[in-house]
Amino acid sequence: MSHRRRPTSSLTRMVTTLALAAASTLLAAGSSTAAEPAAVAAATGPEAAVTDHLHERGQQRAGALASGDRPVVKVTREAGAWAHGTAVLATEPGSDRMPEGWLFIAHRDGGSWQVAFDGEPRFAELSARSTLTRAAEKPLFAEQDGRQVSAAGRPGVTTGITPLAGSDFRTGMALPWANGQTWTMTSGPHGWGGSEAPWSSMDFAGGDQTVRATRGGTAYTMCTGWIRVIHDRGYSTDYYHLWSSVNVNGAAVGAGAYLGYTGTDVTCGGAASGRHVHFGLRQNSAYVGLAGHGLGKWSMENGGSAYQGSALHGSARVVAPGNLYNYGALGLNQGVIDANGGGSVNKRTGPGTGYGLSGSVADGATVTVSCSSNGTSHTGRYGTSSLWNRLSDGTWVSDAYMWTGVNGTINGYC
Repeated sequence: MSHRRRPTSSLTRMVTTLALAAASTLLAAGSSTAAEPAAVAAATGPEAAVTDHLHERGQQRAGALASGDRPVVKVTREAGAWAHGTAVLATEPGSDRMPEGWLFIAHRDGGSWQVAFDGEPRFAELSARSTLTRAAEKPLFAEQDGRQVSAAGRPGVTTGITPLAGSDFRTGMALPWANGQTWTMTSGPHGWGGSEAPWSSMDFAGGDQTVRATRGGTAYTMCTGWIRVIHDRGYSTDYYHLWSSVNVNGAAVGAGAYLGYTGTDVTCGGAASGRHVHFGLRQNSAYVGLAGHGLGKWSMENGGSAYQGSALHGSARVVAPGNLYNYGALGLNQGVIDANGGGSVNKRTGPGTGYGLSGSVADGATVTVSCSSNGTSHTGRYGTSSLWNRLSDGTWVSDAYMWTGVNGTINGYC
């Protein structure tokens, strides 16, 4: 739904050609490696240094900027030797390629500007020193240096679940609309720009059309219609194609905060057919596979190809396209009961079937885990486990019948 090619007018092509020519003039300077901040003479200002760094990113992506691509740099804060802002490699509107974007921090050191994008090793270090980094941003930026993505350094090289920090897939996120509403999952997991890996993105439409932050954090306008929210635990989320979106520069937002309305905006490139929000999940400044992650108490699942897939809540599976009810965020010490076929799961007075029954809990119910212990083995949807979880009411349930986002304890051992 997000990536169908649309015809481009002659006027658009002319404007794009002029923009690309201007960008090429700016990008004629040499470049440094992406692992280190780019340096450009201080007299030229931070924009030129950031633009040069964007050129490097374009070369890494495709060997050179593709026809119609253009750098869009916005300095949103500047004082003394520091500058902050956004850097976007925009594509041609109507293109089947999506834009890419980063937050940047630039520091004037001696006679040149040093630039680091989020996801680069220097970003966290510069953000800690910058006089422009706000108190709410410091702990979030500290996790945006790319250290916790897959060991190969190329997160999402397969369409399966990307190995993340500790294989912990808890997000603490709701779906990107109001709790208690039902929207349509118009497409299952796919790449931010289409079919490519990782399958980090999904399309949603319907409801009251109001797009909201899945979790609290700090929000940034990457370009018109594109909002990024930086969350804790290294996560961030992208929301594109929005109409009447907020204009923010590091504003603190709470879970459920208004970001904009579903739309078809392609100011930074790409295509949209029918109003929706193109939602993307990132961790440590890289798009990561949605499969295995939880949104609104649904576990997202890949399909046989991009745009297929499904979502699972307890034993209830919804295949794309299908309707999803937003149950709200699953707490980091909570789980969803999965009876692996519906019905209910027995609760026990201790960690095993040798202990007495103490009622039952329904498939799809949310439970809070106090601690865990080993007991009798059982086999559920995700395999066999001897782990048992003690619930907040003092009863016990086998971990084999609970989805938490972690293959192991979520609140320590008893």
